[in-house]
Amino acid sequence: MLIQFPLWWGHGGWLRVRELQEQLAAQQKKNNNLKMINEQITREVQDLEGGTASIEERARYEMRMIKDGEVFVQLVSPNALECARSDRADNR
Repeated sequence: MLIQFPLWWGHGGWLRVRELQEQLAAQQKKNNNLKMINEQITREVQDLEGGTASIEERARYEMRMIKDGEVFVQLVSPNALECARSDRADNR
């Protein structure tokens, strides 16, 4: 019995080894997630350095910019119109 105690509950026992394995698995999962995010950011930086297409795309979708000579058309659903009308009526 005395020999088994350090094997299971001692400083380097099986329970401690299992705990460390679980911590290692969790950290590896975090590292993999961060690696994927870093790769995505690296690709985005390469796109931005490589040309104007990605900058133009961002300007169009994030800032709603258009080129000279283009016509901007916005489609609004009927539900959005009803909400806008009711909001105006409530504010009067």
